[in-house]
Amino acid sequence: MSSLDKLLSSASSSLSERKPEISGQSHRLAGALADQLLGMLFQRNGFYALESALHVFPTHSSQQEIGLCDWNENILWRSAYKGLADGCLFFAEDVFGGQFCIKDNNVCIFDPETGALEYLADDIESWVKILLSDYEALTGYPLAHQWQKKNGQLPTGKRLLPKVPFVLGGEFVLENLYLADAVEGMRFRADIASQIKDLPDGAQVKFNIEN
Repeated sequence: MSSLDKLLSSASSSLSERKPEISGQSHRLAGALADQLLGMLFQRNGFYALESALHVFPTHSSQQEIGLCDWNENILWRSAYKGLADGCLFFAEDVFGGQFCIKDNNVCIFDPETGALEYLADDIESWVKILLSDYEALTGYPLAHQWQKKNGQLPTGKRLLPKVPFVLGGEFVLENLYLADAVEGMRFRADIASQIKDLPDGAQVKFNIEN
């Protein structure tokens, strides 16, 4: 059984009934990994796995789900990062809305609170293998499990965001999490990222939480 087969064995059904297709800007950004990404989506065109801690976007939007092309539209949330998200194709996310993306023919992690990119894997197959080997840290699975045990299944289009951002000292505990719209969560944290990107390490930050 391949790593992808293992991941899909406990994943949801496809999130889109349409034939997977990646074209235009999305295909250009996927670069050399376009065929691998498409290959995964041909097996399951978008899915939730690891108790919804991992969300892989389908290629096409539906009434319930946002698709890959729409998720990567600049006007949706990317432009709010003021260049920090340029050149990336975002294809999946963890329970906190941390993004998995393709950048320069590698799979990377995009931190929504800082806009920082971290290399993770050379290709999609390696990404799945690494993901399964360290899924608790890479998807936030433990907190996803705890939150859903208490509150029920995560609704479509929602992620768990920290009340006090992790980058500002917020803890990885249930008490610091709230249910938020995925798009609004990215826009909100883009504002944080743009404000702190030029601050030196250890700088004092004033952060107001609105209920």
